[in-house]
Amino acid sequence: MFGLKLRMFLLVAALFGIVYAIVTIIGTAMGIKNFYFYLVLALVFMLIQYLIGPKIVEWSMKVKYVEETSYPELHQMIEELARNAGIPKPKVGIAPTALPNAFAFGRSRRDGRVCVTQGILNLLDRNELKAVLGHEITHIVNRDMLTITLLSVIPMLMYRIAWHFLFFGSVGRRRGEGAAYTALIGLSALVFYFITNLLVLYASRIREYFADKGSVDLGNQPSALASALYKLVYGSAKTSKQAIKDVEGLKAFFVNDPSKASKEIRELAAIDLDRSGTIDPDELQHIYSRKIELTFSDRLLETLSTHPNMLKRIQKLSEYGQH
Repeated sequence: MFGLKLRMFLLVAALFGIVYAIVTIIGTAMGIKNFYFYLVLALVFMLIQYLIGPKIVEWSMKVKYVEETSYPELHQMIEELARNAGIPKPKVGIAPTALPNAFAFGRSRRDGRVCVTQGILNLLDRNELKAVLGHEITHIVNRDMLTITLLSVIPMLMYRIAWHFLFFGSVGRRRGEGAAYTALIGLSALVFYFITNLLVLYASRIREYFADKGSVDLGNQPSALASALYKLVYGSAKTSKQAIKDVEGLKAFFVNDPSKASKEIRELAAIDLDRSGTIDPDELQHIYSRKIELTFSDRLLETLSTHPNMLKRIQKLSEYGQH
């Protein structure tokens, strides 16, 4: 856990270090006033995203908040997990889609919402579902939404700066060193945009590891969460492509990335030694001692993803079972 925290700290430091570098370059070349415009613009976008983000998620997933009388067991599990985590009980919602998954969102711990899809309720047993809910509760505890929103502003800021200096900043500076220097700033910002975007994706993957560990800390068995992930991948692989396409823009919120399910199911099937459709403690112990070697394409796919490679993620869960 300390290693994850250290990586997140270094990542945030690197991202803001990049911002400082680009600010220094622009301030030296063009005057700090230009930067302030884009900084204010980015902050305005961040504020808007922060304020209306929950409504966008609710609208996109057609979330319907449910009363305890309708889903007593679901409410009971979320209430118990929230109490153990030391946060107010989140609002409980259902998304009417066959795609099996769960997600958490909200502006703060007091504004937390935990939602499950109809598909996941039909797929997981109680222990598996509780492990997934523990994962989502941990996202709220860690204030993941606020963290990712803040970090996502940085690549957006780099993109705006690059766009300005590459396509508009050269107006009136078409000749000589001024135009070349303006273009250099724009290209530098564009490079920083791609780098910071990759770093934000890396931050998203780290927060998934944090949430997995948090679920275990809340009393769930690592094998229950591993089994849930296996079933979610299997369920996503059987879901129609249109259903997955409909939620493409929100997959960073989910427990797993449904668009990678077809590939992941082949890898995870090798862990299910008894072909039971679940991952039991003995099978999780087996992957603990196994050496996982990813291909170049696997590493590239993970680098461009919001979620960790599933084999690596389940092996990390196997480590928690050793303590």
